[in-house]
Amino acid sequence: MSKVHAAITAVHGYVPDYVLTNQELETMVDTNDEWITSRTGIKERRILKGEGLATSDMAVPAVTELLKKRGIGADEIDLIIFCTTTPDMIFPATANILAHKIGAKNAWGFDLQAACSGFLYGLTSGAQFIESGKHKKVLVVGGDKMSAIVNYKDRATCIIFGDGCGAALLEPNEEGNGLIDSILRSDGAGGQYLNLKAGGSLKPASHATVDAGEHYAYQEGQAVFKFAVTNMADVAHEVMERNNLTGDDIAWLVPHQANKRIIDATANRTGISPEKVIINIERYGNTTNGTIPLCLWEWESKFKKGDNLILAAFGGGFTWGSVYLKWAY
Repeated sequence: MSKVHAAITAVHGYVPDYVLTNQELETMVDTNDEWITSRTGIKERRILKGEGLATSDMAVPAVTELLKKRGIGADEIDLIIFCTTTPDMIFPATANILAHKIGAKNAWGFDLQAACSGFLYGLTSGAQFIESGKHKKVLVVGGDKMSAIVNYKDRATCIIFGDGCGAALLEPNEEGNGLIDSILRSDGAGGQYLNLKAGGSLKPASHATVDAGEHYAYQEGQAVFKFAVTNMADVAHEVMERNNLTGDDIAWLVPHQANKRIIDATANRTGISPEKVIINIERYGNTTNGTIPLCLWEWESKFKKGDNLILAAFGGGFTWGSVYLKWAY
């Protein structure tokens, strides 16, 4: 009997309408377009505007269109894994809120928090439920409303992040396509360099935490960059080496969109030529859990059945990893 792999059978994404350009940021903080572009590769990012809108509100259109594309109903979904750093609330899980909004009455679900590596952690976790035979349709959602936790007076972070959401459906595949291998890593020692200090059980919300600006994302850029540029590249190279792949064997590199220089370093380390590297950071910035599924959605029409894809990410915590998959359609 053929081995069952968990294959992506549909992808879709959603980004808000409002475009926050570098030029607009120049009016908000001491920065400029040239400085932002040369250091990050970002020109603009999308922001979710409107009263009472949360991360799940970006997931609803992404998932609705995915289901339509696949020709299935929400009641056919067995499990929802919602990868996010900005859940609607601490509880209930945004996965459950989404299930209710789309009518996925037969699905159970949970939120997965691994910062920018979350979507890869989610794909790998979802794959276990497919490979075990326990579930037939697992929805992995990656999305963040980063504008909710970004301080638009902090020029170190506000230039980087945007809002967006993407989703992928996992189903069993016996043709040899799907998730073939993954390497996932974490190192809690990196938590001091990239975090959100307050709002958890360590520092519950108070006047003091709000006044100190501790409900905003905090980042020590140099320390994070140094760690990310090495580790994201190394883990992508490692998963390729383990599967006897060279840059020539890879159809597409799908990297987390945090910084153009980190993406370039990963391409160089893996020997994957620039024209095979998916980049949309200039339009969306870093949407955290949304970057990789948004890339898959935008490039979906260019993928061919059997294509070798390498996915790679790095996130706060620190978390990082790489997935090798064969495209299934």
